[in-house]
Amino acid sequence: MIDFRLDKGSGVATYLQLVHQVKQALRLGVLHAGDRLPTAKDVVAKLAINPNTVLKAYRELEREGLVTARPGLGTFVERSLGTASLVDHARLRRELGRVVREGRAAGLDDEDLRALFTSVLTDSFREETA
Repeated sequence: MIDFRLDKGSGVATYLQLVHQVKQALRLGVLHAGDRLPTAKDVVAKLAINPNTVLKAYRELEREGLVTARPGLGTFVERSLGTASLVDHARLRRELGRVVREGRAAGLDDEDLRALFTSVLTDSFREETA
């Protein structure tokens, strides 16, 4: 089961934060086809947000074909987004953790690391599509 969190200072709409968290959980293998998302009522109680916000997020996920609402039963995951195995995820996570620790030792903060990662990701995409 996914445990939603909000970053009120992120500037990202609340419903989009929920959508992004579900997508991340799908990519990382935390959620699988058939898993049930928390009810809107449970999310509202935990995060103190408007029920329509949760419903909007779930509708967006449904529009993208990632979940299906089953009246009276809940909202269920239809498909995953991840293509790598959980073993690959674990190995890559360890490697990224090592790189982050090296970056911190070199004096980089979170924003520096994000910028560096984004730059490498962009360069990699350009190389792959060239």
